[in-house]
Amino acid sequence: MTTAARPGQFTGATDNSSSGGLFGDTKVDGIPDLVGADVLAAQTAATNAATSETNAATSATNASTSETNAAASASAAATSAANAATSATNAATSASTTAADAATATTKAAEAATSATNAAASETAAAGSATSASTSASTATTQANNATTNASLAQTSATNAATSETNAATSATNAATSETNAANSASAAATSESNAATSATNANTSATNSANSATASATSATASANSATTATTQATNASNSATDAQEWAVQTTGIVDSTDYSSKAWAIGGTGVTDSAGAGSAKDWATDTTNQVDGTEYSAKEYAIGTQSGNTNGSAKQWSLGGGAGFNLATTVDGTNYSARYWADQAASTVANFDEKYYGNYATDAAAEDAHEAAGKTVTVGDLYYNTTLNAVRYCQVAPTGSGAPVGTWASIAQQDLSSYATNGFAIAMAIAL
Repeated sequence: MTTAARPGQFTGATDNSSSGGLFGDTKVDGIPDLVGADVLAAQTAATNAATSETNAATSATNASTSETNAAASASAAATSAANAATSATNAATSASTTAADAATATTKAAEAATSATNAAASETAAAGSATSASTSASTATTQANNATTNASLAQTSATNAATSETNAATSATNAATSETNAANSASAAATSESNAATSATNANTSATNSANSATASATSATASANSATTATTQATNASNSATDAQEWAVQTTGIVDSTDYSSKAWAIGGTGVTDSAGAGSAKDWATDTTNQVDGTEYSAKEYAIGTQSGNTNGSAKQWSLGGGAGFNLATTVDGTNYSARYWADQAASTVANFDEKYYGNYATDAAAEDAHEAAGKTVTVGDLYYNTTLNAVRYCQVAPTGSGAPVGTWASIAQQDLSSYATNGFAIAMAIAL
């Protein structure tokens, strides 16, 4: 850097001691010119060093800015990592919420985990860039200080000009290196920024995917809830139907469903069915021989074999064997008429009585009497038999008496003489005429 000349300070390369030159006129003339050139070179180096210092300061500023940007990138990357971790957690939650989205949620969780890893790597790279930028800034500051020192040394002593020139060159090299480092830091920061942006994009994508998964999971949950509600309703209906079916099958304590009685009540009896008007169970209608089934009528068994006094029509068994509780032959069934057994007995008695009167076919009176008496019967007046010899019915006029084989008096029933009667045609004609 150039500094204004102070009183008594040299104003340039000269060999005139009265003008502030470094050498007197007594010195060799060529040497001051060489030293003047060296001093000029030193001043040039100082100027270049000042420029390098300025550039280094700019590089430091840029490095600081890069560091700030890198820190911001690191913060953004950390936020992206947190968001990615949250996305991973949400994706895992979505995966556990519904089995149907498990595969998708697992994939998204893996993507979110990858995004988190990338974000962490970006954060590490940004931190490295910040460290490099800070190192570059420190180096640039040091080089600037060195350049200032070199400039002061160049102004103070011409003998150190060569050293100053060397230091200035080194400073220039260091400044160039600092510039390169600053550029690298800026590039790294840009890369970090790009990586952070990519991580943010990935995190946003993961968040979107997670949100979609959450929406799908919520939809699945709603569908599952609806299915559960429907299943519960159907289970309730099935339970109610089962209860109704059971009541219709076995309830015997009253009306089922406010409409009718159960199949068991109608089968074997129950409240409202047994001994009830207009009702009666199937069992009572089939087997009850104690009461009227519905208050007015009797059971099939009662009408078949019963003996209830109220059944004035009589049972089939009574009509067959006899009336009353003991099925008595001589007891009327309905108070007036007798059983079939009674009339069969009467018919048998009539046949027996007829057998007492009509002997059958015999050739003689004696044969008819002997057969009748051999059967333990007695020959009485009015008895009949058919005489196969005379081809006539004979009747007993006088019964036999005494011991041995007496024969009673028998006479043939003579055919009436109809010769004096009008013929059929004449009778008809007369009837018409009259």
